[in-house]
Order: sequence, then C-alpha cells, then structure tokens
Amino acid sequence: MALMPKRVKHRKEQRGRVKGNATRGATVAFGEWGLQTMDAGHIRGNTIEACRVAATQYVRGEGKLYIRIFPNKPMTARPLETRMGTGKGEPDHWVAVVRPGKVLFELAGVSQAAARECFARVAYKLPVRVRMVGRHV
Repeated sequence: MALMPKRVKHRKEQRGRVKGNATRGATVAFGEWGLQTMDAGHIRGNTIEACRVAATQYVRGEGKLYIRIFPNKPMTARPLETRMGTGKGEPDHWVAVVRPGKVLFELAGVSQAAARECFARVAYKLPVRVRMVGRHV
C-alpha cells in the first residue's frame, strides 16, 4: 500500500519548481548513518515503500530504520489517449518533494559497512543521486 496523507486541504495542487537546498532535515538526527540526496526531485510513495522493504530485508531486525520523508503532494495524470483541453487530470499518485541535502533514510544499530551495503540497495531504487553521511557529534 502506497503512502498517502489521511486528508488534505486541496485535492489537486500545482507542480511548482524545486529550487534551492534543504535547510531543514539536512543532518542525521535519529540514527548513526543517513542517506542524503544530492539532487532535487519528486519521490513517489510506492518508491519510498520499496526502499523501506529493501532496507528492512537487509537489516533483518539488527538495526532500526528511520524514514525522514513523507509523500504529501498529489500529482495528477490524464487518462491515455485523451484529447487536449479537457481540464486537469485526476490525482494519480503522491510524491515527496526533496531538495539537495535532505536526509531521506537513517539507520541505527549497524556497522558502517552494513549501512553502506544497505543504502546501496536503497539507492538503486531511488530516482535521485544520493550519498551516505554519518552523524556529526
């Protein structure tokens, strides 16, 4: 089941532009290792769920996974083979808007080598470039 908000103020939103770097959520806060994005973009709710499954299967109960993003922006899509000029499409999926520097996932209770291997599996599923960062104490 894809992630989505329980309720929203507006059913349809404009897409907008993703400008600038992340100011909030740019440091590792909960775990020891984090996966930080280097590109701006949109990450779908089902992509976040696929990343969660891949990470939890690798960790197997040893460590704890923290998900720092949530898809709260609706994206609309028109039906296939629809002519121009029939208005905006219906909400199709939900995305999380990420800016460069945002920490997407965090791991606690695992070694650096295990975190690197786990994040490599997660990064393969993501549509943005990412890098692994550690907690700065």
